[in-house]
Amino acid sequence: MAMFRTYFNWSSGKDAALALNYLLQDPRYNVECLLTTVNAHFNRVSMHGLRIEMLEKQVKAIGLPSYRVALPESPSNGEYEKLMGQKVEELKAEGIRFAAFGDIFLEDLKDYRERQLAQVGIKTVFPLWKKDTTHLIHDFLEKGFKAIVVCVNAAVLDVSFVGRVIDTDFINDLPEGVDPCGENGEFHTFCFDAPYFKEAVGFTIGEKVYREYNNGDTTNGFWFCDLIPLEVNE
Repeated sequence: MAMFRTYFNWSSGKDAALALNYLLQDPRYNVECLLTTVNAHFNRVSMHGLRIEMLEKQVKAIGLPSYRVALPESPSNGEYEKLMGQKVEELKAEGIRFAAFGDIFLEDLKDYRERQLAQVGIKTVFPLWKKDTTHLIHDFLEKGFKAIVVCVNAAVLDVSFVGRVIDTDFINDLPEGVDPCGENGEFHTFCFDAPYFKEAVGFTIGEKVYREYNNGDTTNGFWFCDLIPLEVNE
């Protein structure tokens, strides 16, 4: 069976980690590299607020080639699409024809990804699509994955949730209405160990900070937890 040459859109979180696991076990796909968007102003992974050093240690543990798309502090849709488009064209020139994502049930986001990539001749694959999120989070834990919460939406979760390792207690403590995988943006994570990691990623927990972001007339607040690579803290 022919293998589809694929790049994986790597967020550094648990959903991406689990979706990649599914693809690595699927003989139809050959995942050749990881692609991550980073905030060039803060030198952090977009949305997760994760230090680039932590991302580098993580992808080294995975063992796949990785690429980054550096975005400005507050990119417009046009800027984002231009920068992503340039990198995707480079990957396509190398013979890659599929892009993989860890999305679960956000229809608008899936449609957007499919439309944008179809314009440059790239097909999409969503290994977790429409799977039950309660089942997914328990599957994540049962397979031996480990992740820590690095960002929470302050509108639905308080500061006590950021900096916690995902486990059954964490899942049981989530307020009613919060998706167990945080698929609605309730929380974001950093996966520090997985069955396919060469070794777990070591870190210490740094400070927790609150930041607000304006989106038109709406202001959204988030708590972030800094993760510090062990050698940086020594």
